[in-house]
Amino acid sequence: MKYIFTPTAEDQFERLSSLHRRRISTKMRFYAAQPDPLKFAESLTGSSEYRFRVGDYRVIFEVLHDTLWVTAIKRRDEAYR
Repeated sequence: MKYIFTPTAEDQFERLSSLHRRRISTKMRFYAAQPDPLKFAESLTGSSEYRFRVGDYRVIFEVLHDTLWVTAIKRRDEAYR
């Protein structure tokens, strides 16, 4: 499986520190390489989206056609507003 950032998620990713970008990139490669990456994800209530936890950040995504479409990257305290 592969992962792709939407333009919004790409902007959010670019604004992060290099440490956080590296951690998120490493985790996303790990999740995408798994046979079932959704076993590591939590489903978001009332939505077709899921989230991965990467430290204090939440990577919010949808699964379409064997691709993880990353729609947002937010700090934990901002992710669920």
